[in-house]
Amino acid sequence: MEKFFGNDVLLHTDAAKRLYRSVKALPVLDIHCHLDRKAIATDAHFSDIGELWLSGDHYKWRAMRILGVDEKYITGDADYREKFIKYAEIVPQLVGSPLYYWTHFELKKIFGINDPLDGKSAADIYARANEVLSTLSVRKLLELFDVEYVATTDDPVDNVDDCGVYGKTRVAPTFRPDKLLTWDEAYIEKLGKAADADIKTLDDLLGALNNRLDYFVSRGCKMSDHGFAAFPKTYPNAAQARDLFAARGKKSFGADDKDALNGYLLVWLAHEYARRGITMQIHFSVTRNVNADMFGKCGADSGFDVSSDVQPVGNLLKFLDAVGDAQRPETVLYTLNDANLSSITTASGAFRKVRMGAAWWFNDTLGGIKRNLATISEYSALGNNLGMLTDSRSFSSYSRIDFFRRILCDFIGEKVESGEYDQSAAFDIAADICYNNAKRIIS
Repeated sequence: MEKFFGNDVLLHTDAAKRLYRSVKALPVLDIHCHLDRKAIATDAHFSDIGELWLSGDHYKWRAMRILGVDEKYITGDADYREKFIKYAEIVPQLVGSPLYYWTHFELKKIFGINDPLDGKSAADIYARANEVLSTLSVRKLLELFDVEYVATTDDPVDNVDDCGVYGKTRVAPTFRPDKLLTWDEAYIEKLGKAADADIKTLDDLLGALNNRLDYFVSRGCKMSDHGFAAFPKTYPNAAQARDLFAARGKKSFGADDKDALNGYLLVWLAHEYARRGITMQIHFSVTRNVNADMFGKCGADSGFDVSSDVQPVGNLLKFLDAVGDAQRPETVLYTLNDANLSSITTASGAFRKVRMGAAWWFNDTLGGIKRNLATISEYSALGNNLGMLTDSRSFSSYSRIDFFRRILCDFIGEKVESGEYDQSAAFDIAADICYNNAKRIIS
């Protein structure tokens, strides 16, 4: 029997193993993540594995809460050694969880440790890992995982001058204007200052956004991103949108008006992205900060977001139709609620330049990734898939890419093994999904 987390874990056929060997060393193109640009620019170091793993990983925080760990050891004032021990103690209870896989892939890849992590092994693994970590830094971790491209997630008002090439890794900004779609007056003023513009009208706002888009492009931006619960229901014309913008702050400006203004802006942005060769990523069916008490104590991105209602496909189709085939940028769809994944996926056949993205967030599990791959292959075309991304704040999370590649190769390899798919084509499509397709959209 192969040892714990051996080289062929998750690879169940000889064909899968051959495929995996052909793609495992391909460079990583991370087209969506939440890594700290400044940590890359300054080549930051970590005090210990506790900081590396638990300083901002809400996946681990959620698991610890589920299993009754006191908040002191999650976001509280316990030291990182204590937090690491508490996390180690719950790991054996995570059978089937992606965290169990990621934890042990990271231990093996980064630290050369191939032992199960639990309460008994925690102290020893903590000491051994820290000895290795003392020789590592953020850039050395990126080099270890052969990360060629990192698309960080950035607000239009951000200064992204620290984007650039660090070692073999290109760091590029992603344009994510989610805060603008709240129509908060303080934010609009902040956007105006960033663009050196006085925003009084909708045209002023669009001018400021063009200014910031051009700035982001000058720093290497090839990706945009939007995250929301649901697509707008209404898509007004420019004259109607100007009236809606002017009505902000009035009692007559209600939820439907805000929804319509968002619809206009999303379509306008899509056209501007297309003009600049920027890919539009859209993450939807997410409800954020559902636990008011804990949000007040811990803040955003602390593990209190959940999947929301199934996205009405009709609203997605309205958006895609409003953008139009001729003016659409490359568009990638990610849903947090995959209950109607097959219906959403059919949109890729009705509109040009639309494709499904990776299994996102709560769906980037063993079963979720398999379901995503199967659905795309059956209802769309798996061959133009952009592969996996980390969507992470952790510099150790690149083992998620290896996790995905193993599942992908197992999925395709099973079809090769059963005589359902050509082996030579399998090598080509695996390389495209793991690297070539994403390379094309960022080049």
